[in-house]
Amino acid sequence: MTPQTETQEEAVVREVTIAATPETVFEFFTDPAKMTQWKGERATLDPTPGGVYRVELNEKVIAAGAYVEIDPPKRIVFTFGWDDPNNAVQPGSSTVEITLEPEGDGTRVRLVHTGLPEAERESHGQGWDHFMPRLAIAAAGGDPGADPMGTLAE
Repeated sequence: MTPQTETQEEAVVREVTIAATPETVFEFFTDPAKMTQWKGERATLDPTPGGVYRVELNEKVIAAGAYVEIDPPKRIVFTFGWDDPNNAVQPGSSTVEITLEPEGDGTRVRLVHTGLPEAERESHGQGWDHFMPRLAIAAAGGDPGADPMGTLAE
């Protein structure tokens, strides 16, 4: 089944409301220094269509893909996979769509991750369950603390 025909049940969908403007939250998906406040130890990001999306959670776990669509401060779409030849989700094989909508004084962030094999959906959902609250803290100006995923390689 192609990502275009996936149903909501086949996608990983997460939402969080953040006490920050869409403009502020948007930067946490496009600025390497802000990305690493909530996700990863290092990031190489070129937020242009076809540009690099690479986030090193630790020295062994690296998310890789490319930006597909950038519509500041409303929408970001990038391909996603793991830079590991043994992983079922290879770079470019799945897609993450982020939409940012003003909600009161904050922003409603909706993440839809499509194109994942059925056996990978639960673990990727758990990953986003780990990272989305960290994003909410960082984008609101807080410190989510050291990411325990950064220590997995040790």
